[in-house]
Amino acid sequence: MKLIKSLLAVMLLGLLSLLPLGAAQALGRWVGRRLWNKGDRSQMVRQTRRNIDVCFPELSQAEREQLMKRSLEHTGSVMCEMGMAWFWSSKRTLKKVRNIHNEELLQEAQARGKGVVLIAPHLGNWELINLYLANHYTFTAMYKPPRLKLMDDLIKKMRARLGTRMAPADSRGVRMVMKALKKGEMVGILPDQEPDRKGGIHAPFFGIDALTMKLVPQLAAQTGATVLCAYSKRLPDAEGFDLYFREAKADINSKDLALSAAAMNRSMEACVRDFPEQYQWEYRRFNTRPSKDEPRFYK
Repeated sequence: MKLIKSLLAVMLLGLLSLLPLGAAQALGRWVGRRLWNKGDRSQMVRQTRRNIDVCFPELSQAEREQLMKRSLEHTGSVMCEMGMAWFWSSKRTLKKVRNIHNEELLQEAQARGKGVVLIAPHLGNWELINLYLANHYTFTAMYKPPRLKLMDDLIKKMRARLGTRMAPADSRGVRMVMKALKKGEMVGILPDQEPDRKGGIHAPFFGIDALTMKLVPQLAAQTGATVLCAYSKRLPDAEGFDLYFREAKADINSKDLALSAAAMNRSMEACVRDFPEQYQWEYRRFNTRPSKDEPRFYK
């Protein structure tokens, strides 16, 4: 059964790769609208609604509803863009990158010689960041291997086709990342997924306690590496994508884990607020509560 699921997923990605970007994004928006029309019968809609309601209390109900709908359309778009990101040639894909904002921050950070940690929230199309960085820098990316081996093999092959070293999210991967930083290289981590309780600490994200990975703050404190944020923006009318780099909050290098984890979440929040409709709001970001006595956050 796992093999069949993997083959079907690869076939679907292959079919999506045959579409031009505009058609893939239009299909994605259609998928998002279909989900939206299901309302609370869809788990993705329920989780998107819950997250946006608690993270944007300052918006009116109508504004939050509009943000939810647009978020689902962008989530559909990023799903349908995976054919482009994984099966197009890297040269063809990178032609869709229109502008790079603040790349001098990367160059200045590398010149310090202590390594660079790039934290990339699930904003826009994060696969393009990997391709761009691998095409210009020596780059190691940490990732969480999927359960399906065929998909894991595909991810490693496609993300590594320009030389990215793939570090699994385990002790071996941490050693790879540490080695790269000690050599003054650049590493990338997706920091907005829930770790297990042992690997996380609760810190505010949009004012809500979220179980936050310890790894990035610990790497920053131990190595003195510069931490920068990286994210992409989907441009209208299938024009392509802009890539952005920005400084993380200063406390992210603090040896006080509570301070540094909170700084990392504030850094990500600042990125998301640039264009919140393109963030992956359907993810169960606040699932693990600080106290087991708290009621379930998602239903």
